[in-house]
Amino acid sequence: MLKAIQILGCSSGFISQRLKKPHSGNGFSLISSRTSYNSTPKSLSLRVIRMLSSPSQSNSDAPSSSSSSVAVHLAGNVRKIKFCQWCGGPAKHEIPDGEEKIRAICTLCGKIAYQNPKMVVGCLIEHDRKILLCKRNIEPSFGLWTLPAGYLEIGESAAEGAIRETWEEAGAEVEVISPFAQLDIPLIGQTYVIFLAKLKKPQFSPGPESSECCLFELDDIPFDSLAFSSIFVTLNLYIEDVKSGKVKFHYGTINKRLGTGPSDIRAFTLDYHLQV
Repeated sequence: MLKAIQILGCSSGFISQRLKKPHSGNGFSLISSRTSYNSTPKSLSLRVIRMLSSPSQSNSDAPSSSSSSVAVHLAGNVRKIKFCQWCGGPAKHEIPDGEEKIRAICTLCGKIAYQNPKMVVGCLIEHDRKILLCKRNIEPSFGLWTLPAGYLEIGESAAEGAIRETWEEAGAEVEVISPFAQLDIPLIGQTYVIFLAKLKKPQFSPGPESSECCLFELDDIPFDSLAFSSIFVTLNLYIEDVKSGKVKFHYGTINKRLGTGPSDIRAFTLDYHLQV
């Protein structure tokens, strides 16, 4: 059961760190290059952004403890599949004819198990120039802040899933305005689709997966206590857009850095960044 409805106006004393303004002591640096392309009717801007950082306290990108993602481009992980999901027969691991990757193939029925990325959908909710965040009440990233988001379910559109997840995690009824960002994370087999949204009613309350929900001024967003690199990138892109006076649609690929451990949400590069 949801907790009592919380009226808007929560604030925080955390200090934010900006993507484009690194300074001494913040633990990361940023390299950015830009090439612009003009097209009709819109102007496209292509950027490559690289972020380097020292370890933080946050966990890896995964919105729920109930499902673990497989690094889809690492063929070795397919060996985790030991049995056929259809008939239960033992699996062998080979490259099927006409393909290039090692797959799990059932030795009884011959069916091939393909590993596909998961889609995570959520809402970036702005109200009175504040952003609604949820503090996670589950692992991974227990006690850290995130946008309301979760795995898309069969039978719903991306926008419908984002609305549902926002209700489940923040007890908020929202109206989707437009898509804001698509962020692919190939290493963990996830694609994030985040929508801009607004509250239908000025009320919200934490659901079972959240311990707290709060509206943050842009300068008070707790960047040192965010749960996932995807949320870190999304919020920085939004702040950058607000400062420029125009909110855009963003597409990019978050390449998690190997060898740094799953706890560092800033250990990544952001490549092929498209703004529309």
